[in-house]
Amino acid sequence: MPDDNPLLYEVEDHVGVITLNRPEAMNSLTYELYAQLEDTVRESEARALVITGNGRSFCAGDDVKQILGNPAPAPQEFVDRAKNTGGLTPAADALLHTDIPVIAAVNGPAVGWGMELALMADIRVASENAKFGELFVIRGLCCDAPGLGRLAQLVGRERAAEILFTGELIDAETATQIGLVSRVVPHEELMPTALEIAGKIAKNPPLAVQALKAGLRRTLEPDWRDTGRWASEQIRRLRKTEDSKEGVAAFLEKREPVYQGR
Repeated sequence: MPDDNPLLYEVEDHVGVITLNRPEAMNSLTYELYAQLEDTVRESEARALVITGNGRSFCAGDDVKQILGNPAPAPQEFVDRAKNTGGLTPAADALLHTDIPVIAAVNGPAVGWGMELALMADIRVASENAKFGELFVIRGLCCDAPGLGRLAQLVGRERAAEILFTGELIDAETATQIGLVSRVVPHEELMPTALEIAGKIAKNPPLAVQALKAGLRRTLEPDWRDTGRWASEQIRRLRKTEDSKEGVAAFLEKREPVYQGR
């Protein structure tokens, strides 16, 4: 892929590296980037995947101007993709159902759907510069399925509730203390560490690794498409509220929001 593509993908020794490549926008997700992420995961033949971001951010979630701040409906292609996943965000469907182990190398802020992306990884390695936040509530929205289905597994229901209900930001040290990430490393060691883990996985018998991942999903996880359908319905409903519009406007105008409960 050309270097100006919003997503870069390369494979070496059976390890695929997916890099979100919109550094000027903190790797926020556009419809195009969502589609490329989904297609890359579905089409990958790697034995392990590492996902990271270019620049100082891992992923800042949805592009506010294109997606949250735009009253126009989503492109038809995006709508059609979601029909094939029962309403679950298509990129999430690809990540949650792949049998390829996924490692998130979190190089900076992972907020909104960026935190959801990190949650969908099997293993999270964080740079000391990483920050995490489920910011949906301060946009007047519900989080996506991974925030509902995986966050409490990692940190416990009470801490998950605090993270979801407050929209607080969590630094890398706190993230490792509460079990949100497996380890925190100096920033320059982030990719070498993630690639080392991925390399160990890729050297193992791939069919056995795939079976183990499928077994974890079968044992521990909800019906993702049912959960995703519910979350999508809530997001569509909440986007129509005055509070959600106020949350987006306050973000774009760089001011504190004032919510009215309607």
